Amino acid sequence: MWRDRLDPAVRSGMPAHVTVLFPFLPESRFDCDTLAAIDAILGRHKPFEARFERFGRFPGILYLAPEPATSFRALTEAIVDSWPETPPFGGEFAEIVPHLTIAQGQDDTVLDKAEADLRVRLPVVSRVASVDLLVHDGSRWQQRASFALWGSRP
Repeated sequence: MWRDRLDPAVRSGMPAHVTVLFPFLPESRFDCDTLAAIDAILGRHKPFEARFERFGRFPGILYLAPEPATSFRALTEAIVDSWPETPPFGGEFAEIVPHLTIAQGQDDTVLDKAEADLRVRLPVVSRVASVDLLVHDGSRWQQRASFALWGSRP
């Protein structure tokens, strides 16, 4: 409900998510070899449970902070190690801060209200067993591929 109203990305098809890496490669680079490489890299990571029980803020943004954040960081670092030309958020920030955006582009009063209303619904727990690759077609986000986390190849 809050994301639908307060996160403009929802209107372009972006589901609730914790970003592993953005921006990444242009869609034209997603050939069979690249997709197989991503699959192999992510397949080395085990599924895990993410617990969202605290909020965080960036300017104009309210987010849920996942625990363990280290599991999300490990996914990001593994992809960046193979494609160093794609630093998280274009290298704009020194630290990788895994987060699930609830609201963005809002003033603090709106963020405060959303946080107060959502606090009673926490914690939210989710099993992370795959990573989806989303691409933007100019107007909407679409899932291009999904990669299972195995801990090793089956």
